[in-house]
Amino acid sequence: MITAFWICLFIVIYTFVGYGFLMYFIIKIKRLLVKPFLFNDDYPLPTVSILTAAYNEEDVIDAKAINTINLDYPKDKLQIVFTTDGSSDSTPQKLKKYDDVLVLHEDIRGGKMAAIKRAIPFITGDIMIFTDANTLLNKEAILELVKHYQNEKVGAVAGEKKIIVGETADASSAGEGFYWKYESALKKWDYDLYSGVGAAGELFSIRAALYQPVEADTIIDDHMIAMRIAESGYIIAYEPKAYAMETASADIKEELKRKVRIAAGGIQSIVRLKKAINPFLNPVFTFQYISHRVLRWTIVPFLLVLLFIINGLIVFAGNSPSPVYEYIFIAQVLFYVLSLLGLLFERRNIRIKPLFIPYYFCIMNYAVFAGIIRYIRGNQSAAWEKSKRK
Repeated sequence: MITAFWICLFIVIYTFVGYGFLMYFIIKIKRLLVKPFLFNDDYPLPTVSILTAAYNEEDVIDAKAINTINLDYPKDKLQIVFTTDGSSDSTPQKLKKYDDVLVLHEDIRGGKMAAIKRAIPFITGDIMIFTDANTLLNKEAILELVKHYQNEKVGAVAGEKKIIVGETADASSAGEGFYWKYESALKKWDYDLYSGVGAAGELFSIRAALYQPVEADTIIDDHMIAMRIAESGYIIAYEPKAYAMETASADIKEELKRKVRIAAGGIQSIVRLKKAINPFLNPVFTFQYISHRVLRWTIVPFLLVLLFIINGLIVFAGNSPSPVYEYIFIAQVLFYVLSLLGLLFERRNIRIKPLFIPYYFCIMNYAVFAGIIRYIRGNQSAAWEKSKRK
């Protein structure tokens, strides 16, 4: 049990904290030895197509269309495409009043990936930018994304996701905001070392010529599109100065629904991305992928439970070889008590942000359990179910 305890503890700490520390120091060393890629200000701007898949977004679609039209990029090099398949509200009608927007609509709802596939033949740009309908981009987003394509090794560029968190933030807002700040740091270090290991659908871009259709039943299409390009030997760059802003999920229930879907899609992608998981093809990329994604989406949530049980058995069996085991067990108990307090305060609408972080952490890992079960049972549809936002 002692050996199992330390193996579990090591993997858990490495996944959530250790990998970040390791990357931080590796990058420090790399910067002393390797000069970063220098961008040319006179680089001729490529043609760009912005593709947004929108399903029943009538409340936000005008703001999204205006935001996209007003982005800082030459209009003669910019194509704006919205695909609204399956929308039963006024989303398609609202978009048709904008002369600079190409609207593709069918009454059939086949899921986000099906909508994207249908739009691909209409794309004219050298660079494709994918963005969600419920996010707003900063004015310089396109310029910041496309500069990375000066490097011929770059096949995709992921932008930054920013969560708007107010002073009265609840668990979904505070937890998601904290999570994405940490994720952003990891993404930056991933790219600094070699490559990112995926992209979020809020904002990412690819070389149009490298686009590979993914399976119609793909759950997290954005991640798969970017990773298939990485499997082809290209780098996924990361640009924090290009960002998409959105509010957090309406409440923790909506956030859990979103996380379960992502977890199910994560397992699906691990099964399908066979090249990414093969260390003999690209050992550095595989190391990053396993450390940043695979461990979180597979064994770590189970190890958290196993760690607590083994630690308790060691302590209460009365043969603990060191007080360290008692201290670690007490720390675990306190952490989960804080998580329960976060749950209670959330339900009573009491806002204490520090308590929302352990609560959100537990919600995230529970979502992995639920996502794995949903994927195994085949209950996760590829048609996206919109989460309610604040």
